[in-house]
Amino acid sequence: MMNDFGFLEPARLLALAIPAGLAIGYLALQARRRRYALRFTTLDLLDEVAPDRPGWRRHLTALGVLLAIVIASLGFARPVIAGETTEAQQIVVLAIDVSLSMQAEDVSPSRMEAAREAAGVFLDTVPEGVAVGVVAFDGRARLLISPTTRLDAVRRIIERDSELGEGTAIGEAVFVALDAIDDAVARAESNETESGTPVGTIVLLSDGDTTMGRPNDEAASEARSRNIPVHTIAFGTDAGVVEDPLGGTIPVPVNEQALEQLAFQTEGRSLTAVSAQQLSQVYEDLGRSVQVETVQTEISEWFTGATVALLALAGIASLAWFGRLP
Repeated sequence: MMNDFGFLEPARLLALAIPAGLAIGYLALQARRRRYALRFTTLDLLDEVAPDRPGWRRHLTALGVLLAIVIASLGFARPVIAGETTEAQQIVVLAIDVSLSMQAEDVSPSRMEAAREAAGVFLDTVPEGVAVGVVAFDGRARLLISPTTRLDAVRRIIERDSELGEGTAIGEAVFVALDAIDDAVARAESNETESGTPVGTIVLLSDGDTTMGRPNDEAASEARSRNIPVHTIAFGTDAGVVEDPLGGTIPVPVNEQALEQLAFQTEGRSLTAVSAQQLSQVYEDLGRSVQVETVQTEISEWFTGATVALLALAGIASLAWFGRLP
């Protein structure tokens, strides 16, 4: 959380003119008293009549009262701490393609390795407090880790070697991600957090088109009904190939159009990357774009308490030293 200090009623800071005027008046009065004493009184006689003059203690009590008035004037302007918080507000599920086409080496060292490294960049750039989960999908989709703010655990899951499988189930990946977000929202609401209803987002990276499971359109309709955008990243080049077990190679071009349509239907962003560097930049941009809630907490009571405390201290000191209130 990042905190900033401000005032809800900054125009009321004009009240600071009151303690400023009192300070000027006090200094002027002290200077006048000093001139009067030097003009009409000898110092030797003053020492005999009043050998124990209050001196600095009189000024200390006056300073305490003056500071109390300054703090009260600041409190009158309704001070606030404005902070950015993501507690129970942002839930992001990374859906990562682990189909056989991800072993293509058109992106060095491979599409899969580049995807892992770029996902790490995303974790480095999301604001503190964002809960991140991971879904992996080939011919089927599975939740690898539920959304959590323990990003070190998420990083370990991403960096772990994944066995690539046949088929691509983009639609199923969206459904699994939606369920993970619903579960995270339910947990957050059961904790009675004060930050409001959590907001979910899906970031889906793939290099292909749906070949298994429910279609993209059905997944997009469900995501839209839950008001959860799906940001898609089309990763790889049209020159990508994988080895054919029977010999030769099989082309694995990227279907940008299908991923773009999924993002469009869910009001998400459609992004492309043809290199590891571009993919890292895309993930970094997405990480920085995760919205946070700005919360303003009024702290006028702090200033009121400080005012009362200073006045009490000044009063006690004045009674103890002079037998009267300042």
